[in-house]
Amino acid sequence: MLKIPDHQVAGHEAGAGKLGPLVDDSGRFYKPLQSGKRGAEEAAFYESFSSNTKVPEHIRKYFPTYYGTKVMKASTGVEHPHIVLQDLASTRVNPSIMDIKIGSRTWGPEASDAYIAKCLERDRESTSVTLGFRLSGLQVFINDESGFYKPNRDFIHKIGPDDVRVNLRKFVSSNPSEKLDTVPDCSLSSSVYGGTNGILAQLLELKAWFEDQTIYHFNACSVLFMFEKGLVLNGASSNAEVKLIDFAHVTEGKGVIDHNFLGGLCSLIKFISDILEMTGHTATNGQLEV
Repeated sequence: MLKIPDHQVAGHEAGAGKLGPLVDDSGRFYKPLQSGKRGAEEAAFYESFSSNTKVPEHIRKYFPTYYGTKVMKASTGVEHPHIVLQDLASTRVNPSIMDIKIGSRTWGPEASDAYIAKCLERDRESTSVTLGFRLSGLQVFINDESGFYKPNRDFIHKIGPDDVRVNLRKFVSSNPSEKLDTVPDCSLSSSVYGGTNGILAQLLELKAWFEDQTIYHFNACSVLFMFEKGLVLNGASSNAEVKLIDFAHVTEGKGVIDHNFLGGLCSLIKFISDILEMTGHTATNGQLEV
């Protein structure tokens, strides 16, 4: 039984006559191939990545499992090819999720002038140019009664550096709210961002790989943060996880380090580190200390 994802925070949404992703009850995510070269290139990336022996095994965990492609009835009711992936939210209960597009430049080297102009306008209007990354969407679980704090996309697309900092703090707070006078308490920061298995540690492991890897350039890709507040409140691990998603604009690295992605990743790490330091944690040489 296919259905619209419950926890999608960014990207094209399925709807009446609208092409978008679907999920099933077996834990699979069906992403429609995009038009033009983008869909074929994303599928080609997954095929290449899944069989590339140069990718270390400890890095593969940061990518969704790929199950191939399938022509099937899309959300529009018409047959359409889909990439079949792991549904990252399928095993989670009330997950808090944040989608962050990485890089100060969000187009590939072979993009048309018109597409570059479109991306450049968005990059300049957002924090992509100033910070090297931008928020694309988020939801933060509050409680069973209130549901999620989930700012609308118009707000997300217009936020500046200070708003980015506030929302990264709200993501790990017990009191996320749209009220401007509510100060995020960051009470979950050590459980989610910190620790040897927390989000910062995972970002640092990715950073170490990007400092060396020259296989791919990850243009316009996103980093996804996920955790479960209910687990933290019950004294368990937050199940914090980092995943890379959206590979329609990946190109060959040709022996050159992906400085665009690496720069944005380093900037994001600095923001997360600042929050941990504010709450009594620091990161030194990739190791977290209390």
